[in-house]
Amino acid sequence: MGGGAGDDGAESGVGAVGGEQSAADQPVADQAVGGADAGSGEGERPEARLERAVRAAEQALIEFEIAVETFRVEVENFSRLHHQRLGPMYARLDELEAEIAEARAASTGDPEDVRKAKEARARVMPMPGIEELFHDWLDSDGLSPEASAMLTDQPVRPPQRVRPSDEARKLYRELVRKAHPDLAQDDAERARRDEFIARVNAAYGRGDEALLRELSQEWAAGPVPEEWRPSRSEELYARLEWLAQRKELLAFVARDLEESAIGGMLKIAPDDPDRLLEEIAEQLLAQVSEREAELAGLLGDGA
Repeated sequence: MGGGAGDDGAESGVGAVGGEQSAADQPVADQAVGGADAGSGEGERPEARLERAVRAAEQALIEFEIAVETFRVEVENFSRLHHQRLGPMYARLDELEAEIAEARAASTGDPEDVRKAKEARARVMPMPGIEELFHDWLDSDGLSPEASAMLTDQPVRPPQRVRPSDEARKLYRELVRKAHPDLAQDDAERARRDEFIARVNAAYGRGDEALLRELSQEWAAGPVPEEWRPSRSEELYARLEWLAQRKELLAFVARDLEESAIGGMLKIAPDDPDRLLEEIAEQLLAQVSEREAELAGLLGDGA
């Protein structure tokens, strides 16, 4: 993770995402309508102002999405590096804490110390079992054939090939001849045919004769009559409402990112997150040394 990427993420987290209110932080619909007012003129058609508002709102939402996604990627990358570099140190500290508690309990025999030792040991990450390591590779007979092949460097058997029946092939050919997009007379009809042929291809690829028959009946019945459609103004208002809801959802995502532990770390050192990792590593190493010395003293006293 370089400095440049960190800068982008930090700007997203502290500025557009969670800092002082910017254009992206204002309600999308209000912002868009306000922007449209500045350029509206007399004598324009009623939908023109709404269309400008929608375009402005869409652009504002895009910028906000970019900011949130940039920061999300930075948080994800920093989290990965944090785990890779510092995970073993945290694990070592947990183990030392458990060993110290167990040594103290063995020395004092105090029930409270014994309880604390058990709690400390429970916090240590246990070694995963074989089932967790192999997840779905295990079946009732042990390792699945795919898992065995991978573990023994043998080629994994490809999935069994579907061979459509003669009737399925016949239905498929008939449907393609009737519904081919090149037979469309306009763009709307081509789009309808494209969508239908995609479903036909998927059914044929699975050898699903029953579905191909259903599709044949669907095509014979003709296109579904057009349902009632809202006016252009109603569509634009609905679009503005959706953009506002989308912006609100992204604001929740941004707040969660900033309030997370990793997001908080990034905000502390936005310009040099790698250096922050080094500082935390130095602190952890110092703690490990202290715990090792403490454990050695307890074990020495016990001896």
